[in-house]
Amino acid sequence: MNPLEGSLPPYTETATAMTSASPTAAGRPRTTLWLPDLSLASCVRGYVARDTLGICLNGNDGLNEFPAAALFAITWFIQGSSEIVSFGDQVMRQPMPSNIVLSGPHTLPLQSRNLGPVKAFMILLMPDALQAMTGIQVGRLINQSVALESALDASWHAMARRVLDADDDRQRIQIVESFVRPRWLAVRQDAVSPINRYQDWVRALALRAAVSGLGKSLRQVERRVKQWSGLPMRRLQGLARVEHSFFAARQASRMGRLNWAQVAADSGFSDQSHLCREVRRVTGLAPDELRRAIDTEERFWLYRVWE
Repeated sequence: MNPLEGSLPPYTETATAMTSASPTAAGRPRTTLWLPDLSLASCVRGYVARDTLGICLNGNDGLNEFPAAALFAITWFIQGSSEIVSFGDQVMRQPMPSNIVLSGPHTLPLQSRNLGPVKAFMILLMPDALQAMTGIQVGRLINQSVALESALDASWHAMARRVLDADDDRQRIQIVESFVRPRWLAVRQDAVSPINRYQDWVRALALRAAVSGLGKSLRQVERRVKQWSGLPMRRLQGLARVEHSFFAARQASRMGRLNWAQVAADSGFSDQSHLCREVRRVTGLAPDELRRAIDTEERFWLYRVWE
C-alpha cells in the first residue's frame, strides 16, 4: 500500500438546493461542498463540485459569479469548458488556459461563462499554505489564472492528472488529500489552528507574522503577511469583514430581522455606507442587490453553497 494513501477520512457534505431563473430542462445543476479532513483545515478551505450536464442553461444562468477572494483555486474541467467574461469593470473574452487551472487570489469580482454543459471540480487553498508546500511566489499570481503545469512542479501535475481521470468526486478528494496531507503536515506551523472563516485565518496569519523571525515591527509584520498571502493586511481585513457580514445578513434575513446598520456594526465596519462600499468592491453588487441575486439567480451558486 502506498504510504501516502489511506482510507477516506470523514467529510461534511452539503448538497445545496439551487434555484434557476429560467429552468428550461428537467432537473437543476448540482453543486456540492465538502469540508476537508480536520488535519487539513488550515490548508484547504473546501472542495466544490459543479455539474450542469444534461441541463440547458440560457442567458445569465450560464454565467458564474466569483467574489474577490484571498484564496488559491485549482479547477478541473472534467467535461466542458469555460471563459472569463469580466474582471471587475473590465469586459473581456478570455478562454481558460487549460482543463486544469490554477487561479491566484483575486482583488476584484470575476465572472465566467460556461461554454455549454460543464462538469467541474475545485479545491480552494489558503495562500500561505500553498506557498509553504510549494515555494510559489504568491504575488506573481494575484489576479491570474494559468495552466497548473506552468506554475507547480511535476508532482502536482501528476496528482492533478489523476484527479481529472478519477471515477467520481469522492475519489478526487481522496487523491487530493492523500497527496496534500503529508506535504502540509511537514511544513505547517504548530500555532496554526483549524480555520472556518477568513476572520480566523487573518488573525492567525497576523499572529504568526508577529512571532516569526527577528524583526517584529508593524511594517515587518505586514511585509510577512503580504509575502504569505499576496495581499496587504488591510485588504485581508476588508475581505474578512465582508465575509462576516454575508453570513450575518443571511442569518438575520432567515430570522426576519435584517438590519444593515446592525450588520455593519457587528462586522466591524465604521457605518452602513462603509459596508456598502466594501461589499460592492468584493462582489460587484450592493448588499441588498447581492442578497436578492443569491436568492433568485442561478449564476450565484457559489455564494449559496457556503450557506
